[in-house]
Amino acid sequence: MAVSESKTSELFSDICTEKRGVNVSTLEQVMLLAIEIAREGREGRTVGTMFVVGDAETTLKHSRPLILDPLWHHPAERKHIQDPDLRETVKELAQLDGAFIVSDEGVVLSACRYVNASSEDIKLPLGLGSRHMAAASITRATNAVAVVVSKSAVLRVFDDGEMIAEILPELWLLKRHGLDMAAPYSTRTSQEMAVVSKEE
Repeated sequence: MAVSESKTSELFSDICTEKRGVNVSTLEQVMLLAIEIAREGREGRTVGTMFVVGDAETTLKHSRPLILDPLWHHPAERKHIQDPDLRETVKELAQLDGAFIVSDEGVVLSACRYVNASSEDIKLPLGLGSRHMAAASITRATNAVAVVVSKSAVLRVFDDGEMIAEILPELWLLKRHGLDMAAPYSTRTSQEMAVVSKEE
Protein backbone atom coordinates (compact mmCIF):
# COMPACT_ATOMS: atom_id res chain seq x y z
CA MET A 1 0.00 0.00 0.00
CA ALA A 2 1.58 3.28 -1.09
CA VAL A 3 1.74 6.37 1.07
CA SER A 4 0.93 9.72 -0.55
CA GLU A 5 3.78 12.21 -1.10
CA SER A 6 2.34 14.71 1.40
CA LYS A 7 1.74 12.02 4.03
CA THR A 8 5.28 10.72 3.52
CA SER A 9 6.78 14.19 3.94
CA GLU A 10 4.83 14.59 7.17
CA LEU A 11 5.87 11.16 8.50
CA PHE A 12 9.54 11.73 7.64
CA SER A 13 9.68 15.40 8.65
CA ASP A 14 12.05 14.83 11.61
CA ILE A 15 14.34 12.62 9.50
CA CYS A 16 14.40 14.28 6.08
CA THR A 17 15.49 17.71 7.17
CA GLU A 18 18.20 20.14 6.08
CA LYS A 19 20.12 19.53 9.32
CA ARG A 20 21.12 16.10 7.97
CA GLY A 21 23.39 17.81 5.43
CA VAL A 22 22.13 15.70 2.51
CA ASN A 23 19.58 16.34 -0.22
CA VAL A 24 16.21 15.96 1.53
CA SER A 25 14.41 14.79 -1.62
CA THR A 26 17.04 12.12 -2.34
CA LEU A 27 16.94 10.84 1.25
CA GLU A 28 13.15 10.64 1.10
CA GLN A 29 13.25 8.69 -2.19
CA VAL A 30 15.82 6.27 -0.75
CA MET A 31 13.64 5.73 2.33
CA LEU A 32 10.59 5.04 0.16
CA LEU A 33 12.57 2.49 -1.87
CA ALA A 34 13.87 0.90 1.34
CA ILE A 35 10.28 0.60 2.61
CA GLU A 36 9.30 -1.15 -0.62
CA ILE A 37 12.19 -3.60 -0.17
CA ALA A 38 11.19 -4.23 3.45
CA ARG A 39 7.55 -4.84 2.51
CA GLU A 40 8.04 -6.85 -0.66
CA GLY A 41 11.24 -8.79 -0.02
CA ARG A 42 12.28 -10.81 -3.03
CA GLU A 43 11.11 -14.20 -4.24
CA GLY A 44 9.13 -14.85 -1.09
CA ARG A 45 11.82 -14.01 1.45
CA THR A 46 12.90 -10.96 3.39
CA VAL A 47 15.90 -8.97 2.24
CA GLY A 48 18.35 -6.87 4.24
CA THR A 49 20.39 -4.10 2.65
CA MET A 50 21.93 -0.67 3.23
CA PHE A 51 21.95 2.67 1.41
CA VAL A 52 24.51 5.40 2.08
CA VAL A 53 23.23 8.79 0.92
CA GLY A 54 25.35 11.88 0.26
CA ASP A 55 29.06 12.69 0.60
CA ALA A 56 29.60 10.10 -2.13
CA GLU A 57 33.25 10.84 -2.87
CA THR A 58 34.32 10.30 0.75
CA THR A 59 32.01 7.31 1.15
CA LEU A 60 33.52 5.63 -1.91
CA LYS A 61 36.98 6.13 -0.35
CA HIS A 62 35.73 4.38 2.82
CA SER A 63 34.39 1.39 0.89
CA ARG A 64 35.36 -1.13 -1.75
CA PRO A 65 33.50 -3.45 -4.12
CA LEU A 66 32.69 -6.95 -2.91
CA ILE A 67 32.10 -8.17 -6.48
CA LEU A 68 32.35 -6.60 -9.92
CA ASP A 69 30.06 -3.63 -9.49
CA PRO A 70 26.89 -4.17 -11.56
CA LEU A 71 26.18 -0.41 -11.71
CA TRP A 72 29.66 0.84 -12.54
CA HIS A 73 30.07 2.67 -15.89
CA HIS A 74 26.34 2.84 -16.62
CA PRO A 75 25.27 6.39 -17.52
CA ALA A 76 24.11 8.53 -14.58
CA GLU A 77 20.76 9.27 -16.24
CA ARG A 78 19.96 5.53 -16.12
CA LYS A 79 20.83 5.25 -12.42
CA HIS A 80 18.61 7.92 -10.87
CA ILE A 81 16.74 6.80 -7.76
CA GLN A 82 13.38 7.91 -9.22
CA ASP A 83 13.76 5.82 -12.40
CA PRO A 84 11.33 2.88 -12.12
CA ASP A 85 13.70 0.54 -13.99
CA LEU A 86 16.55 1.39 -11.64
CA ARG A 87 14.31 0.85 -8.60
CA GLU A 88 13.54 -2.69 -9.79
CA THR A 89 17.24 -3.30 -10.45
CA VAL A 90 18.08 -2.14 -6.92
CA LYS A 91 15.48 -4.52 -5.49
CA GLU A 92 17.19 -7.40 -7.30
CA LEU A 93 20.69 -6.31 -6.28
CA ALA A 94 19.57 -5.89 -2.66
CA GLN A 95 19.69 -9.68 -2.39
CA LEU A 96 23.49 -9.47 -2.69
CA ASP A 97 25.79 -8.43 0.14
CA GLY A 98 27.02 -4.88 0.46
CA ALA A 99 25.76 -1.32 0.42
CA PHE A 100 24.43 1.01 -2.25
CA ILE A 101 26.16 4.39 -2.52
CA VAL A 102 23.75 7.17 -3.56
CA SER A 103 24.94 10.65 -4.54
CA ASP A 104 23.29 13.77 -3.19
CA GLU A 105 21.74 14.23 -6.65
CA GLY A 106 19.99 10.86 -6.39
CA VAL A 107 22.25 8.78 -8.64
CA VAL A 108 22.96 5.25 -7.37
CA LEU A 109 26.68 5.27 -8.06
CA SER A 110 27.62 1.83 -6.84
CA ALA A 111 26.22 -1.41 -5.44
CA CYS A 112 27.60 -4.33 -3.43
CA ARG A 113 30.09 -2.16 -1.49
CA TYR A 114 31.93 -3.26 1.63
CA VAL A 115 31.94 -0.30 4.01
CA ASN A 116 35.25 0.10 5.81
CA ALA A 117 35.05 2.76 8.52
CA SER A 118 36.20 2.54 12.13
CA SER A 119 33.59 1.32 14.59
CA GLU A 120 35.60 2.41 17.61
CA ASP A 121 33.34 3.98 20.27
CA ILE A 122 30.17 3.23 18.28
CA LYS A 123 27.47 2.00 20.64
CA LEU A 124 24.43 0.18 19.28
CA PRO A 125 21.62 -1.71 21.01
CA LEU A 126 22.31 -5.42 21.47
CA GLY A 127 20.99 -7.53 18.63
CA LEU A 128 21.82 -5.12 15.81
CA GLY A 129 24.37 -6.69 13.50
CA SER A 130 27.27 -5.77 11.25
CA ARG A 131 25.13 -3.93 8.68
CA HIS A 132 23.94 -1.54 11.40
CA MET A 133 27.49 -1.15 12.73
CA ALA A 134 28.69 -0.30 9.21
CA ALA A 135 25.89 2.27 8.86
CA ALA A 136 26.74 3.95 12.14
CA SER A 137 30.47 3.89 11.34
CA ILE A 138 30.23 5.35 7.84
CA THR A 139 27.94 8.17 8.99
CA ARG A 140 30.41 9.12 11.68
CA ALA A 141 33.36 9.04 9.25
CA THR A 142 31.56 11.03 6.52
CA ASN A 143 28.75 13.56 6.06
CA ALA A 144 26.45 10.84 4.72
CA VAL A 145 23.22 9.39 6.11
CA ALA A 146 22.65 5.62 6.05
CA VAL A 147 19.36 3.74 5.71
CA VAL A 148 19.40 0.07 6.73
CA VAL A 149 16.74 -2.47 5.84
CA SER A 150 16.88 -5.27 8.37
CA LYS A 151 15.78 -8.84 7.58
CA SER A 152 13.09 -8.29 10.22
CA ALA A 153 11.59 -5.71 7.79
CA VAL A 154 12.44 -2.78 10.07
CA LEU A 155 14.28 0.26 8.69
CA ARG A 156 16.82 2.17 10.74
CA VAL A 157 18.32 5.52 9.79
CA PHE A 158 21.79 6.62 10.98
CA ASP A 159 23.45 10.03 11.06
CA ASP A 160 26.68 11.12 12.81
CA GLY A 161 27.25 7.59 14.12
CA GLU A 162 23.87 7.31 15.85
CA MET A 163 20.52 5.73 15.09
CA ILE A 164 18.12 8.62 14.55
CA ALA A 165 14.99 6.75 13.44
CA GLU A 166 13.25 3.39 13.18
CA ILE A 167 10.55 2.83 10.59
CA LEU A 168 8.15 -0.07 10.88
CA PRO A 169 6.62 -0.36 7.41
CA GLU A 170 3.63 -2.33 8.70
CA LEU A 171 1.78 -1.20 11.83
CA TRP A 172 1.38 -4.76 13.14
CA LEU A 173 5.17 -4.87 13.57
CA LEU A 174 4.84 -2.18 16.27
CA LYS A 175 2.96 -4.65 18.48
CA ARG A 176 5.47 -7.47 18.11
CA HIS A 177 8.74 -5.60 17.62
CA GLY A 178 10.59 -4.06 20.55
CA LEU A 179 11.99 -0.66 19.62
CA ASP A 180 15.75 -0.19 19.67
CA MET A 181 15.48 3.60 19.74
CA ALA A 182 16.62 5.14 23.02
CA ALA A 183 14.31 7.69 24.66
CA PRO A 184 13.43 10.45 24.19
CA TYR A 185 11.76 9.82 20.84
CA SER A 186 8.55 10.70 19.05
CA THR A 187 6.24 8.31 17.20
CA ARG A 188 4.07 9.11 14.20
CA THR A 189 1.78 6.59 12.57
CA SER A 190 -0.27 6.38 9.42
CA GLN A 191 -2.66 3.66 8.34
CA GLU A 192 0.33 1.71 7.02
CA MET A 193 3.43 2.41 9.10
CA ALA A 194 5.02 3.78 12.24
CA VAL A 195 7.97 6.19 12.26
CA VAL A 196 9.92 6.56 15.48
CA SER A 197 12.52 9.33 15.52
CA LYS A 198 15.00 10.62 18.03
CA GLU A 199 14.06 13.91 19.66
CA GLU A 200 16.91 16.39 19.32
